[in-house]
Amino acid sequence: MLSRLLRCSPRSTPYYAVQFLLSHPTQGFAVLGSVFLVLTGAEALYADMGHFGKSPIRLGWYGVVLPSLVLQYLGQGALQVRQPDAVTNPFYLLAPGWFLLPLVMLATLATVIASQAMLSGAFSLTHQAIQLGYLPRLHIRYTSASQIGQIYVPAMNVLMLIGTISLVVLFGTSSNLAAAYGIAVAGTMVTTTLLMSVVVRRQWKWSWPVAALVTGLLLIIDLSFFGANALKIPHGGWLPLVLGAWIFLLMTTWHGGRRLIAKHLWSKMPQLTTYLKEVLGQPLTRVPGTAVYLTQFTDLTPPSFVQNVRHNKAKGIRRIVVQYGFMETPDITRLLTACRTQGLDIDLDGATFFLSRVNSLATPKPGMALWRERLFIFLSRNSQRASSFFHIPAEQVVEIGVVVEI
Repeated sequence: MLSRLLRCSPRSTPYYAVQFLLSHPTQGFAVLGSVFLVLTGAEALYADMGHFGKSPIRLGWYGVVLPSLVLQYLGQGALQVRQPDAVTNPFYLLAPGWFLLPLVMLATLATVIASQAMLSGAFSLTHQAIQLGYLPRLHIRYTSASQIGQIYVPAMNVLMLIGTISLVVLFGTSSNLAAAYGIAVAGTMVTTTLLMSVVVRRQWKWSWPVAALVTGLLLIIDLSFFGANALKIPHGGWLPLVLGAWIFLLMTTWHGGRRLIAKHLWSKMPQLTTYLKEVLGQPLTRVPGTAVYLTQFTDLTPPSFVQNVRHNKAKGIRRIVVQYGFMETPDITRLLTACRTQGLDIDLDGATFFLSRVNSLATPKPGMALWRERLFIFLSRNSQRASSFFHIPAEQVVEIGVVVEI
């Protein structure tokens, strides 16, 4: 049937698609929302690209995925030409009745594979957001000693489990879930194109005309699909928009709260160089042992260091400045061990790590709304302790509390 159809068609399939869009623009625009679901499966491949590299993705796409998709969609098209009522479920009706159970098992395996890609992407994005300071510290398990992307975030896994079960119960039908998934992926594509415009300008140094031409063409396509999927907002497309807004609120609240704390510390804590000159000029005592103070501000004196000098009258200082990328994991003990190559030999077994424990108080002061400050305090109290995040032995940690009104 398919070969006879192709022999009778003087023009290619895209010709009829374009003709349909031109002759029925309103219906064609709505159809784009359904056609878009054909593209969404490819998102799973790119979600894994950061974990396995380009070569496995290319091999899997050209060797398995693309031929399978071409055969599947051409087969469904031929089936509906011969049997129009098969549009209700062309995937399962394409196979004979005795093959239904194996086909259901195959579809289940495909769901498991897609969920693995979704989990890997969620874990990676969560990890990178923590490194960039947009999410509180969470416990992260590294499942590979050589691949940085092979991670497991227990908290996110539990949240996604609850979310998946809730979605199935709430929506009930796969068509509503497809509406939610379509607008989520379309929104991701629009966001990716916008971010790409920043990369091509700042990193690749493209000229404005070239960057505008390339990203503009891509945005026309992406926004067309997003607009078509926006018609599904009342039928389930509202969910990713609500979830996205909630996650955006959490991230901006955490980032804004950290900025308010940093602003307070900058106004209250002395500059490091000035403070060291003042301290070293005083008759303080040199005591045995090593004390390590952690701070995210290279030019600001750590609050724990100020408190220790004020109460214990000790001194003797070395400053180490470390820079980490957003995909790198801080490991303080490994770092201090590496300092031996630079002539700084630190006895890690006898060292004491002083950390500043910032306790925030929500106040009506200018900054954030009071309810957002309370949300920030809740996130702060439930974040992973700095000692665990920086891989510091718990028995060698001393935390000094600092109260900050935000």
